[in-house]
Amino acid sequence: MGLLSWILTNFWALLVIALLALVGARIAWRILKYGATRDELRYVLRRSPFYLLVLTFCFFAIAPFLIMFLHTFKTDGDLYRRPQPFIFRQDPTIEHLDALFNNTAYLDFIRNSIVVGIAVVIITLVLSLPAAYALARLTGRWGERAGILMFLVYLVPPTLLFIPMFRIVVLLGLKDSPLALIVVYPSFTVPFSMWLLQGFFKAVPPELEEAALVDGYNRVEAFLRVVLPLSLPGIISTVVFTFTLTLHEFIYGLVFIADTSQRTLSVGVPTELILGDVYFWQPLLAAALIIAIPVGLAYNLFLDSLVQGFTMGAVKG
Repeated sequence: MGLLSWILTNFWALLVIALLALVGARIAWRILKYGATRDELRYVLRRSPFYLLVLTFCFFAIAPFLIMFLHTFKTDGDLYRRPQPFIFRQDPTIEHLDALFNNTAYLDFIRNSIVVGIAVVIITLVLSLPAAYALARLTGRWGERAGILMFLVYLVPPTLLFIPMFRIVVLLGLKDSPLALIVVYPSFTVPFSMWLLQGFFKAVPPELEEAALVDGYNRVEAFLRVVLPLSLPGIISTVVFTFTLTLHEFIYGLVFIADTSQRTLSVGVPTELILGDVYFWQPLLAAALIIAIPVGLAYNLFLDSLVQGFTMGAVKG
């Protein structure tokens, strides 16, 4: 805790030093690569303001997460102290993290969210891949009209659907179980995924499938061995966004599950860490930050696939 306390206390100074070190490392890399010539030094001097501007925008982009991180370790007295809430006036503490993991069902929320998310992603892919492919290859106007009609289902607000959905969940005996969410969530993830994948499949030339059919493949084999590998960016986009939708959904999770240990993150964290008008800010911020980090890393890791999936999916066949 001694090293962590020192880092937190001097956080902003260390951050400025790190940003300047990044700019210096970039300049040093160019000089080592292209030589310390006059033209190169002139180029570096011209580009240095640009690097500082980019780092400034990056700072403002990550500032909310930095503040969440800092406030996680603040004591209650230090958190509400004015006029400088972003620096430490008292020693940092980890008691709020200890309360989050040991006094709440936060780990159960994470487990339930992962199980529900993975199950919904699998169901969504099994249903939306063949349906989107069929609609993409359906000739005439009916394919496009059917795709738009199915996407309209995604636009129906959950506030209109949770009452009939609740009746279905009760009849199936799934109330207070994550299985209720696994059954209900595909009702809005499948239409969205079909719309996304349909546009992407239209960007795959049909001539490739015809060549595979000439080589002896049947339609299913051509789809599995030719279309799916070319559609991998679109599939990755579907997986990431489907999983994100299940993490963010609130109404169904709140209505269908009353047992705290069976709830997901989007419902469990606010209901357990907000009691009336009392907000446990440090555990709340820590809970949000912990789940935001892997989601943000996933988006950055598959950024090229996400961009390619959306841009190719926007091409009309």
